[in-house]
Amino acid sequence: MRAVVQRVTRASVTVDGEVKGAIEEPGLLVLAGVTHDDTPEQAARLAAKLWGLRILDGEKSCSDVAAPLLVISQFTLYADLAKGRRPSWSAAAPGPVAEPLVDAVVQALRDLGARVETGVFGANMKVSLVNDGPVTIVVDL
Repeated sequence: MRAVVQRVTRASVTVDGEVKGAIEEPGLLVLAGVTHDDTPEQAARLAAKLWGLRILDGEKSCSDVAAPLLVISQFTLYADLAKGRRPSWSAAAPGPVAEPLVDAVVQALRDLGARVETGVFGANMKVSLVNDGPVTIVVDL
């Protein structure tokens, strides 16, 4: 699994003009990608890492200050540009594999006590955010 994590002061995701998920206070925006051999155990490890990641103000984590997370599926995190200028998506898991694992990350975060908002898997989403810092980190498991 791969995640791009951004510390934000606010963030939202819109589908067809309707806001589907939003956080209106400091927290984390997480773009989550899945590859073919990822497992539910990796999803749980990613959730734990996100919940405890100390990148909020004062080196706090979401678990320390009950900060919200907005988790959005993002298959393009596994783009391969090795050949030419057109990305290959072959490393990204197909929807039937990826969607349950992204859902598992969200559920594991909620089980830890997190407030989690989400996008809509597979939809054309418009993501709006105010990056705080900016702080952007890539997490690979």
